[in-house]
Amino acid sequence: MTQQTFVAYFNSVPDAQRAADALASAGLGRDAIRIHAEPEGTTAHHEEHKGFWDSITDFFMPDDDRQIYDEGVRRGGATLVAQSDEARADGIADILENNGAVDVDEREAAWRQEGTGGAAAVAAPRAHDKGEHGEEAIPVAEEHLRVGKRQVNQGRVRVRSYTVETPVEEDVSLRKESVNVERRPADHPAHEGDEALFRDRTITAEEVDEEAVVAKEARVKEEVVVKKDAVEDTQTIRDTVRHTEVDVEDDRKGRSK
Repeated sequence: MTQQTFVAYFNSVPDAQRAADALASAGLGRDAIRIHAEPEGTTAHHEEHKGFWDSITDFFMPDDDRQIYDEGVRRGGATLVAQSDEARADGIADILENNGAVDVDEREAAWRQEGTGGAAAVAAPRAHDKGEHGEEAIPVAEEHLRVGKRQVNQGRVRVRSYTVETPVEEDVSLRKESVNVERRPADHPAHEGDEALFRDRTITAEEVDEEAVVAKEARVKEEVVVKKDAVEDTQTIRDTVRHTEVDVEDDRKGRSK
């Protein structure tokens, strides 16, 4: 499964630590979480920042982006780097956001308004070095193009289910029985020898009513499926690289070039 690297900036080391604890509680291993911050009372060098990024295997970030995160670290913040499989991507992004991850683009814009240039100054290489014996050296440098990949959030789709109660009604016919007792006058002679007239008798009749019985049956009428489709597109990156050219002009007389 594809591994993904998440980079988030926090205003302070405690904020970054709380986010790391939340990731660990969600099941991400501690060995997959790293926090980059300056020790209290010290100032990290450019080489130390570079070493932190280089120590993250299989991860590439443009130098300009690294400088922005390093500037935040220099200002007392902390950078958290987490590595996980693609299946946990949305959950990890939510945890980082809910625990105070800062929008670095907005923060960089604020730094630019302050006049800092948006990132810590990186020492430029010297044009020449003078040796012990009075000699001077001009370094011949050459740039190489490195193309990497990073994730850019293009928005989210959230699907939420909830229960809605809708009033319904239905007519039902109910039967109701009733028992009536009445006396009817009679006047006719009894049959001779009919002893049943003087026998004890009991007649029992029950009243029965129907009542409505309500039952509910739940049926699935539709399913909402959320899935992600991934396609790969080849993009041609065009840029320029620099290199140093050295021209030697020797106008000394009697010297062949």
